[in-house]
Amino acid sequence: MNQEQVIKISHLSKTFGKNVVLKDIDFSVSTGDVTCIIGASGSGKSTLLRCLNLLETPTTGEILYHDRDIANLHKEAAAYRAKVGMVFQSFNLFNNMTVLGNRMVGQIKVLKKKKEEARERALAFLEKVGMAPYINAKPRQLSGGQKQRVAIARALAMEPELLLFDEPTSALDPQMVGEVLDVMKQLAKEGLTMIIVTHEMAFARDVASHVVFMADGIIEEEGDPSQIFSNPQNYKTKEFLSRFMRG
Repeated sequence: MNQEQVIKISHLSKTFGKNVVLKDIDFSVSTGDVTCIIGASGSGKSTLLRCLNLLETPTTGEILYHDRDIANLHKEAAAYRAKVGMVFQSFNLFNNMTVLGNRMVGQIKVLKKKKEEARERALAFLEKVGMAPYINAKPRQLSGGQKQRVAIARALAMEPELLLFDEPTSALDPQMVGEVLDVMKQLAKEGLTMIIVTHEMAFARDVASHVVFMADGIIEEEGDPSQIFSNPQNYKTKEFLSRFMRG
């Protein structure tokens, strides 16, 4: 089956003042791909995702979404972000809204859905991530793992074609990590196209279809997870994995 290319990144660089954070990044993502981006803190992974979500503007290079340069989509940013959604480290929930309200607001304001349809879809996705019993709770009443599952449900309700995850488990206590990873594993099985920045090496090895290793703003190595984790070619990849895969 031919996979349609969703995102193509070419010669992407990003600088903040004199600080070069991304250097000549190239890779692409096709329908159904689960791309995990790994690397040490400060390697540019999150900045790359923020460029993909229009939260940062690349200094040079281009990002094509179905062959259309997203640099020209800023006036349509909300509609674009509905199709290329993002789940953040810090949940980014509206604290004054219930769980159900958090799920409905984007559908109503961006997708222009009627309240009843938005409610129906919100309930379906909250059920999907195991959060249906908490529809009337406020974020302050939830654990970190529950908040992140609500954030995932909110993103899914926007009918994304591609979902970006920026270290979705990094703010969670260890016992809560598994419940969020289980939701993401299920989404991968269902064929959702995802780009995931993660420190969860076992997850990347077992779930990804493609792994990208970054160091110092550069893609040092990329490929099939079995190759990256079992037989890395780049010495920086080997060094990184030797630290993170011990035990």
